[in-house]
Amino acid sequence: MQAQQPPSGALPRRQQPPPASESSPPLADEPYSAITRQIRVTVQPVYLDDQSQPSEDHYVWAYHVMIENQGGETVQLRNRHWQITDARGRLKEVRGPGVGGDQPVLAPGERFEYTSGTPLPTPSGIMVGSYEMECQDGSRFDVAIPAFSLDSPYQAKRLN
Repeated sequence: MQAQQPPSGALPRRQQPPPASESSPPLADEPYSAITRQIRVTVQPVYLDDQSQPSEDHYVWAYHVMIENQGGETVQLRNRHWQITDARGRLKEVRGPGVGGDQPVLAPGERFEYTSGTPLPTPSGIMVGSYEMECQDGSRFDVAIPAFSLDSPYQAKRLN
């Protein structure tokens, strides 16, 4: 029986962190990371050459997100808000419940990972956003998603 993929291509994965003696393999480029109220969000973007068509102004990136609860209370991811800006300064905002059709609950020490993607009409851009988290007592707070650069080999790297 084949596992059903969540909508929008997101691939969720909930895990306990590896024991202190283990380490995760290093990523090719340094990931982007931010911590808000002991919730760490780490993002690693990857340009997808096989899905992009530069001659038609169509560039595609995947981004892998890891959300780690480094605090002492259980939280649930309720909503997401993304701001996606292309190289011409055009802004697209995306808001909605959860990520990839899921609203993960993260107990202390747990992490949740997923991969998603975005197209742009320019060879570079930038993304930034936030997740709305809910505590067990019903209170809510926003967790920053760090700004990260979307770079392709079709434009010289620059700070967006």
